[in-house]
Parts: sequence; structure tokens; C-alpha cells
Amino acid sequence: MRWQTALFNRQFYNWGRWKPRFLYLWFSIGMVFGIAAMFGSVILLGKTLMQTLTQMLTEAPKAQNDRMLQVVVPGVNLPVSQLTYFFSAILISGVIHEVGHGVAAIREQVRFNGFGIFIFIVYPGAFVDLFTTHLQVISPVQQLRIFCAGVWHNFVLGVASLTVLFLLPAILFPFYYTGVGALITEVTEDSPANGPRGLFVGDLVTSLQDCPVYSVEDWNSCLGDLSQKSQIGYCINAATLQQLSFPARVYRRLDGTVECCSNNSLTDICFSYSNNLDSHLYACLPARKVIEASQVCRTNMDCQKDFVPSLCVTPSLENQTRLIRVKHPPHIDMLFVGHPMHLQYTVSLSSFVPRHNFLSIDLPVVIETFCKYLISLSGALAVINAVPCFALDGQWILNSFLEATLSSLIVEKQNRELVGFLILLAGSALLAANVALGLWMVTAR
Repeated sequence: MRWQTALFNRQFYNWGRWKPRFLYLWFSIGMVFGIAAMFGSVILLGKTLMQTLTQMLTEAPKAQNDRMLQVVVPGVNLPVSQLTYFFSAILISGVIHEVGHGVAAIREQVRFNGFGIFIFIVYPGAFVDLFTTHLQVISPVQQLRIFCAGVWHNFVLGVASLTVLFLLPAILFPFYYTGVGALITEVTEDSPANGPRGLFVGDLVTSLQDCPVYSVEDWNSCLGDLSQKSQIGYCINAATLQQLSFPARVYRRLDGTVECCSNNSLTDICFSYSNNLDSHLYACLPARKVIEASQVCRTNMDCQKDFVPSLCVTPSLENQTRLIRVKHPPHIDMLFVGHPMHLQYTVSLSSFVPRHNFLSIDLPVVIETFCKYLISLSGALAVINAVPCFALDGQWILNSFLEATLSSLIVEKQNRELVGFLILLAGSALLAANVALGLWMVTAR
């Protein structure tokens, strides 16, 4: 579906006639950027295609986040809850893209017929209607300024969004403060952190184990480190260990790890430790009494303080499972047992803490998320449109570029068109291969 109007023509003409010398410089820079982007997009698509093929041929492929360009399928690798951000960012990126074309065209004395919006299947976009005859009679360099303007404006929009994202703590400083922890904004119902001694909306997380948390980035970094490193231990007084432990049957799990507590216990965990006589001892201990107010450790040497005999006890858990102490004062510490990534996927946080109770804890998250979508989608629109491919801006950029550079080397226009056609054919095949294989990686694998 498409809708076109001449309602905004006067506004476009006002923009196109505003400070002609500045606009000439602006779109000339955009022309240079657009030509560079055309070559860069081919290199980027080629690299992405090689990465995709490598992942397809590898038994244990790397995470798809390693690729700069990814096919996005709503509901598959894009959360349904974020569709509003996605479609809004696409529409705004498309409008800014077409405003670039329209203003550049008016600057080059090309008649502007109207502006419109369309919906292709479910994806929104925008377009401008220019007088084709005027486009054909202006010089190739003038054409390049017009055709490159959309890609240039998408790049500028991405940089502007990145700047807002970077300066957001300063912008929101009168209302929110940062650097004190990660504020919980949502805990899903199926989250392992959901419960009477779990995390609640409004809690401020200050540390995970011995890893301090001052922001959401710290939270993600700490969880990543905890999942990669071996389980950390806790210092416990030797006398307390003897008092809390009780006889239990020791057996090995299927993955080779040791269990010494009843499977039905919700409070006790099997801990391993060593003393001067034996390096493989196990005790079933009440987790909270052992961990609360305890110093973390790796070996017994870390616990030798104040000449009090102490031992380093380490939870004996299944592979990839971790026991994590989450501090969120003034509440009692949350003890989490499971894979650290389960916390990352089911708990939403913000680095911004409201200075006043009436301020929303979600507003900074909304601004942050929207800026990230604008950066991602506006950048993607710039890259894809710069590809020398049929029906994209890259087709017209390539044709005008060849006319401006090869007219003296290849005199016959028909031969120049043939060179352009072959390049467009290769570019279209490259883009189609990326889209097809990207879709297969997302949906079929």
C-alpha cells in the first residue's frame, strides 16, 4: 500500500532553497560518502557472506551476533515486545532518507512532485516523486549528489542517535543519576530471580559475587565472566563447618560432578573443600548460612586471616551451573543457582536511577532502546541502499559514477551501460545470497 501527497511540497522547497552554499557543501560531502559507501557495502556483504558460509559448514557455529549484518525476522530473532521500536525506527530512517533525496533534488533544480509513505507486507517506508526528465538532463555529478543524499542522511541520523546515546547520562542528569548500580525494571514471571527472596522492580543491584555492578554493562560483563570462570568459593570457619555439616551419601552425577545432598533439598547445597590431610572432601551445608557475610575465595590461603582456622568451600554443582550471590541492599542477598545467562535473559535493568519518586524508571530505557534501534536500522538502510543492486539507490549511484568517471575511457555509452549492468548483476546476486542464507540461518537452523 502506498500514499502520496503534495501537502509537504512547500516545506521541501523551503528546505531546498535554504542557504544554497551550505547545502552545496553538505550534499557534496554526502556524494563522497555515498561513493565510498557503495564500495564499502560490497566489501561488508562479501565478508558477511563468508562468515555465514563458515557458520553453515561448522558443527558448533559462533554466535550470530558476531556478524555486523543480520537478517531480522520479527518474532524469531526480534522480540515481539520490541516491534514498536523496530517499525518506528524503520519509518523514521526511511523518512529521513527520502528527505535527503528530496532536498538535494530541489537544490539541483529538479522538480519535486510529492512525498509518500508505503507499507510493503508489514515493513513501512517512504519515497519521493521526482520529475524524471529533469533528472536525466542534469550532469552525472549533480545526479550523484541527489542519489547519495539518502545514504548520507541515514549515516548522519545514525551518528546523531549515537551521540544522544553517549550523552544520555548528561542529558538526563537533572532527573536521573548513574554509576550507583543496575536498577531492576522488569522480572519475567518464569525468571529464576522471581520469588519472595528474589529480585523486584525498583531494586538496585550493586554486585554479583565479588564483581561490583555500577551499570547494566557491568551486570552483563559480570554474568559473562561468571559463566566463563569456574565456580568461586566462600570462606567458612572450620568450627562452623563441623557444626553445620551432617553425614550424607556422596555420589557422582552423569556429568562427573559430585552430589552429597538430597535432591529434594531447597536450602542445602553440596560443597567441596580440602584440608591438610585430604584434598577431596564434601559436606552438605545450608547455603545461606555459609554464604551470607562470607568472604569469597579460590583457595584456603585466601581465608587465613586473624589466625582463625578457616577453609574455602566451593559449591559442587553441575557443569555450567553457578551459585551466585546477588547483592541488592537493603534487601537480603539473593542466592541464584543456575546458568548465569538465565538471569541475563529474564531480568531487565537500567543504569539510570530516578532522583524523585514520580519519575518513570522506564523512560531512560525507552530512549536508550530507541536510539540503539535507530543506529542499527538507519545504518543498515545506508549499507543496503549503497549496494550496486537493481532497484536500490546503489543502481543509480553506480550509473552516475560510471558516467562521471568512464566517459573518457569508454566512449560508447552502450559499453558503459554493459559494464554497469554486469556490476549490478553481481551486486544483486551478492545481496540476494546474503538475504537467502541469512534467512536460512535464522529460521531453518
